[in-house]
Amino acid sequence: MKEKETTAVLKNRRTINVRKNRDAADIGSEKNVSRRNSSRTIAKTSNKEAQALLNKNDKKSQQTVRSNKKDQNTDKKSALKIIPLGGLEKIGMNITAIEYEDTIIVIDCGLSFPEDEMLGIDFIIPDVTYLKENIEKVKGFVITHGHEDHIGALPYILKDINVPVYATKLTTAIIENKLKDHNLLKATKRKVIKYGQSINLGCFRIEFVRTNHSIADAAALAIFTPAGIIFHTGDFKIDYTPVFGEPIDLQRIGEIGKKGVLALMCDSTNAERSGYTMSESTVGKTFDSIFADYNKQRIIVATFASNVDRVQQIVNSAVKYGRKVVIEGRSMINIVTTASELGYINIPDGVLIDIEHMKNYTDDQLVLITTGSQGESMAALSRMAASIHRKVVIKPGDVVILSSTPIPGNEKSVSRVINELSMKGAKVIYQDTHVSGHACQEEIKLIYALTKPKYAIPVHGEYRHLIRHAEVAQMMGLPKENIFLLSSGDVLSITEDSAAVTDEVTSQGILVDGLGIGDVGNIVLRDRQMLSENGLLIVVISLEKGTNQILAGPDIVSRGFVYVREAENLMEEAREIVEKALDKCLSKSYTDWNKIKTEIKDSLNDFIWKKTKRTPMILPIIMEV
Repeated sequence: MKEKETTAVLKNRRTINVRKNRDAADIGSEKNVSRRNSSRTIAKTSNKEAQALLNKNDKKSQQTVRSNKKDQNTDKKSALKIIPLGGLEKIGMNITAIEYEDTIIVIDCGLSFPEDEMLGIDFIIPDVTYLKENIEKVKGFVITHGHEDHIGALPYILKDINVPVYATKLTTAIIENKLKDHNLLKATKRKVIKYGQSINLGCFRIEFVRTNHSIADAAALAIFTPAGIIFHTGDFKIDYTPVFGEPIDLQRIGEIGKKGVLALMCDSTNAERSGYTMSESTVGKTFDSIFADYNKQRIIVATFASNVDRVQQIVNSAVKYGRKVVIEGRSMINIVTTASELGYINIPDGVLIDIEHMKNYTDDQLVLITTGSQGESMAALSRMAASIHRKVVIKPGDVVILSSTPIPGNEKSVSRVINELSMKGAKVIYQDTHVSGHACQEEIKLIYALTKPKYAIPVHGEYRHLIRHAEVAQMMGLPKENIFLLSSGDVLSITEDSAAVTDEVTSQGILVDGLGIGDVGNIVLRDRQMLSENGLLIVVISLEKGTNQILAGPDIVSRGFVYVREAENLMEEAREIVEKALDKCLSKSYTDWNKIKTEIKDSLNDFIWKKTKRTPMILPIIMEV
């Protein structure tokens, strides 16, 4: 099979499924302008001539003052504003606006995943109301790398803010896959940027600097502004032996540091961990060891689809031990296809096979690379574990490698999948099969040593990560007052001489539920939570039009509260409570149905609480006949 055939295998399986801001001005002190002393001249002239000369000098003096004031106003510099619209105090949804006068650039545009209590929510995208209100200033999205928490919201935000997107080659290709799914590819301008290349957006010049991360083509950004240089690391680690490409460009970072960095925005995800992050290449040795130890079993490896280097190392081990490779999972197929086409993954001819052809090979000839390392319910591995995958059945003897660390909040889901796989007789391996893509403390210190920033702005992490990062910055000599622990929505105004949080903008996440964007709010979530915990009681009553006499009911329908056949006495008492509430309303000649419904709800709620200590949602329905 030739290279084109390798890509074709994947292609055949690919599924195209506010406010006004206050500028903090750098106010310089006015030069004192005095009139020239004309007393000597006056002494040598007559009074009339002296007065004329004095008037003339007065005019010159006034003109000089006005001219100096004009020059002084010209010298005043506006404040540079850094506005994180997401990504702080929680993992994910990374997006930051950098603003100076009439220019705004947006760094990244990611999504985050819902918390447990957000029932039915698929994911969360940033609220970009501030950008919409200042859309004429927005010059483009500048993307650091291709992870979902940095690019996932782009298809939704670009519909309202259609500006160019600037990113490295692989990142751009991944973004294009998303834009195709949303029919936005033709409408969106994209520009591929190389390491070391700069782009000019408004009054900013942005240089892309090579870094290392758990996805290829990650970049840091050196943003040259009228106020000074902002250095944004993106997600990064310092890897001297990367699987693909070259190590992080520490030399260039040092050169930028010598120019004088006004503020450093640095990754905080691993700020609690001392030492250094292990090189990605060390995982390959672990894979080789596992492949050697389990050379008779079928091997299934679950990892992040975007971790191209990890996939390459799995392929390398498969080739070394004579196994065919099967790629499963929509996102895995898409990214591996794209990375193969661009040369970021090298799969030798004849190694990749379609999942349909697995039956033609024995277990010791196969390795399956799949999604689902985070226990996502609809991911391929989770469906295999739950016995609902149409093509793969887990059997005793299978070896399943989880090559990732659970994202905070996903621990229970991952544990569930491990248990389900183990109960089916699979050997699950999850120790020493993953290294982080984020810098630990010593790597963070090195970035501070190279950039020597005046101000530090820890980014990308929960509050505990940010506070630990701030401590590391202090260790590197930054005064506490020059370290800013921001919250999403804060407006940090920076000048050459000062920095302060001067304002706040809307930054609440927008919930996405299916095709609905932003139509699910706190009230809906509260209702869903109540329904999930205590169920629903529906009270149905028919009243005669005009007289409000009861013609039928009250009937009570229970869903998720109690099983009616086993709680007949409770339901009968509940009906009596409703009847009494109705009689009370009719005796008071209530004609407002809202008052009647409220009386029914209050009476029934009190009764149910006394009897069961539960609070189901109560929904009275009155029909007029």
